[in-house]
Amino acid sequence: MLKIALSGCNGRMGRVIADIVGGREGMEIVSGFDINTAKNGAFPVFADPFEFQGDCDVIIDFSNASSTEHLLDYCEKHHIPVVICTTGHSAEQLAKIREASAKLPVFRSGNMSIGINLMTELLRKSAAVLGDKYDVEIIEKHHNQKLDAPSGTALMLADAVADALPYEAEYVYDRHERREKRPAHEIGISAIRGGTIVGEHSVLFCGRDEIIEIKHTALSREVFAVGAVDAAEFMAGCTQPGIYDMNDVIASRGK
Repeated sequence: MLKIALSGCNGRMGRVIADIVGGREGMEIVSGFDINTAKNGAFPVFADPFEFQGDCDVIIDFSNASSTEHLLDYCEKHHIPVVICTTGHSAEQLAKIREASAKLPVFRSGNMSIGINLMTELLRKSAAVLGDKYDVEIIEKHHNQKLDAPSGTALMLADAVADALPYEAEYVYDRHERREKRPAHEIGISAIRGGTIVGEHSVLFCGRDEIIEIKHTALSREVFAVGAVDAAEFMAGCTQPGIYDMNDVIASRGK
């Protein structure tokens, strides 16, 4: 039985993940970590991970970026692999994640959807072919409760494009103070927040007299929850310290 601890268990994504795990054989959630300690499932909930005295094979973190460092301290002490689904980390927090990955297996992805991760490969190929003949713009849309902007996914997609471009791209998030024509070597990133939009990401390659658009729309949070649980199942079998991502999960399925 795969034993999972769920950080952020009482949040929207945490509750969806708990339902996914409950419907799968061979795994269970043995503990939840959340500032809201209400018990909504068959497992105990602790405000602090260090209060949990039981055993677990892997931790899924879908909480808040401010909680990551403390959770990593717990994972390092007990040498437990962790799946970090939370986004919006600062440079200092990202440095802590990299530091922890030298000691234990750490999974981190800007988006847990397999579809989004396949989209990054399409973007790399597109950018390599289209090169500097096309302007690149990214538009992301999310619900009005999302804290970070642009989304971690938008940055992940921008990085995939930038990796394949023949120039060093500048990320531009705001043009309202710019009174000039669009420079050629930039990637524009726009964020929209409204209603209950789960997640929508569009990448436009805008050339002369044509536009190529690659788009992903999430219709429910379940696509991210499934990806997180798949990643947890993969990470539970990892013993080698390092940074892992969804590409490792996808590659493992082809073995």
